[in-house]
Amino acid sequence: MVMKIPLLDLPAQYAAIKGELDQAVAEVTATQQFIMGPQVAACEKALAQYCRCAHALGVSSGTDALLLALMAEGIGAGDEVITTPYTFFATAGSIARAGATPVFADIDPVTYNINAAEIEKKITPRTKAIMPVHLYGQMADMAAIQKIARQHGLRVIEDAAQAIGAEDASGRAGAIGDYGCFSFFPTKNLGAFGDGGLVTTQDPERAEKMSVLRVHGMKPKYYHKAIGGNFRLDTLQAAVLIVKLKYLDRWTALRQANAQRYDELFTAAGLTGDGKIIPPAAGKGRHVFNQYIIRATRRDGLHTWLKEHDVITEIYYPLPLHLQECFRYLGHKGGDFPESERAARATLALPIYPELNDAQAARVVEVIGNFYQRKF
Repeated sequence: MVMKIPLLDLPAQYAAIKGELDQAVAEVTATQQFIMGPQVAACEKALAQYCRCAHALGVSSGTDALLLALMAEGIGAGDEVITTPYTFFATAGSIARAGATPVFADIDPVTYNINAAEIEKKITPRTKAIMPVHLYGQMADMAAIQKIARQHGLRVIEDAAQAIGAEDASGRAGAIGDYGCFSFFPTKNLGAFGDGGLVTTQDPERAEKMSVLRVHGMKPKYYHKAIGGNFRLDTLQAAVLIVKLKYLDRWTALRQANAQRYDELFTAAGLTGDGKIIPPAAGKGRHVFNQYIIRATRRDGLHTWLKEHDVITEIYYPLPLHLQECFRYLGHKGGDFPESERAARATLALPIYPELNDAQAARVVEVIGNFYQRKF
């Protein structure tokens, strides 16, 4: 029998806690309070505590979380925000949607996060904020980033969409900068039943401002202090997240165990010594492994080979943001951010979901080993 291994096994996750999730959804449908029902406030309180933040606001998506933080700071036309070119589109896309200019700084080749040493080179009189990304579940160098931000009077907006629960010596993701932005897209470690997001902050004035902006700048009802947006978190999604949050640390521990298992299997198979495979470096702190990312020689061929052998992997991300057509107006060319470009050519995400078992992990490594044993 062929062992089919998906990139993520959400049906298995749902089956394990189906009763709780179904009851939570049923309670919302019984009350018909689909917008800003009591579960939203309860979810925000629980997530603020988990993220070690004073305030948390549920929003409609991780993308809107980033946009809301930028709007709260009044960042727009004529302003610049420094971020990474090696991340999901929403990071730089939100900056552009706010009317500001994304300014890219290259990544560290080991962690794939923005290289703090490159940030200071990009600061101009128009720079208003730094938007680091905690990519794949590992913290960016927040101590260095915060130091730069303080020296230059800049805001820090953490894109923690892939990193809920990640931490290092500086603190937990989303609790260090001026804002933390999270995504509850279903594939995230803490995933909703659709789109959802969160903005965290330690500042009560920022929290109050965002609470108004997320409902069209309205307070009181039908009186608009500012032009905001419709950024509310659905009550149904909040109810689902309350249930799932109870299991998040257990799921994270399983992801970490799967990462260690992969590391051991790759070493035992002799795939790391000659550089065919470079496993991720966990480094210091708590890596929550939203993704397990390897660097691989002949990456595209390996990606195809794995699919042909019923192992689903993904390329995050095949084209850095500075080379995307929509950002052509920024004037970048190939070679401008070499580490980001090298990562885009070589990285591959392997299945690491909590339900992945030993046999499945061994099969993934076996198929990879078979690929490199072939004669090309």
